[in-house]
Amino acid sequence: RDPEMSRGLGDVYKRQFLLFLSVLFVCSASAQLLWKVEGKDLTKPSYIMGTQHLAKQSFVDSVPGLRDAFAVCEQVYGELSHDALTDPVAVQRMQLAMMLPGEQTIDQVLSADEMARLNAFMTQWMGADFSNPMLQPMKRMTPAALNAQFQLLMGIKIEKGFNMEQQFDAYFLKTAAEQGKRVGGLETLEFQTQVLYGSTTLERQKEQLMCLVDNQTYMYDITKRLITAFYSQNLAAVEQVMNEKMHNSCDATPEEEEVLIYGRNADWAKRLPPIMKQGSTFVAVGVAHLPGERGLLALLKKAGYTVSPVK
Repeated sequence: RDPEMSRGLGDVYKRQFLLFLSVLFVCSASAQLLWKVEGKDLTKPSYIMGTQHLAKQSFVDSVPGLRDAFAVCEQVYGELSHDALTDPVAVQRMQLAMMLPGEQTIDQVLSADEMARLNAFMTQWMGADFSNPMLQPMKRMTPAALNAQFQLLMGIKIEKGFNMEQQFDAYFLKTAAEQGKRVGGLETLEFQTQVLYGSTTLERQKEQLMCLVDNQTYMYDITKRLITAFYSQNLAAVEQVMNEKMHNSCDATPEEEEVLIYGRNADWAKRLPPIMKQGSTFVAVGVAHLPGERGLLALLKKAGYTVSPVK
């Protein structure tokens, strides 16, 4: 059994939305992760940083201008605030949303053939399947929650030495709190719970889970190339990888991309102006949200701000 799985479900609910984003990057050709936002009604510049949930914390020193930008900012915003992840009521709701209703288990949702394929996948990646008593709690998880857990496992196997407690994207809010900066989140955990577990039907969740199971080599390769592209700060390479299509039902639909990416971009573009007007702000969000005509950077430009790369 993979030792990382012994962490149980505790780490899962905190990172589900990031896991989904990891397979839905839609990036531009600009090799840049850190951007300055200024002009219009801002008296001080703010900064937007594209993150990746499997990157190591030490990567902070590899991004030009990052530490200087972070140092001058008065407040730091992430997709979620630290308080959102520790709110017991919100956390409980997300945990419940990750579970099948009643006493239902995954073997009652999938067909016998699908279960056989799933068990073979688990044996390949975890060294054990659902016949292992230690994995029985996972049988209660929805297909979407299992999908997310398996994607995380793939990423951990690629990113050897990865430490859950020293993630690149978690660094910013944690460091800001330690330095006494104001911290906040652009979304609530309740909202992200709806995005992850309430926006697709059980049938679609099953389909997406089996897409991962049946295309594991391709999915592993995609994840590996994304991690490599991010570390090289090569968004053109990220874009090239994520523009690949399987040309079947495994591809995200326009409606799914709207829920996971574009609708949230539009919402953040409305939320950020009054936040940035309060003071110089460092914004750390998944790199998937930055580029493109409907990306956060373009939306802020359309709103009248000057957005430029930090070199």
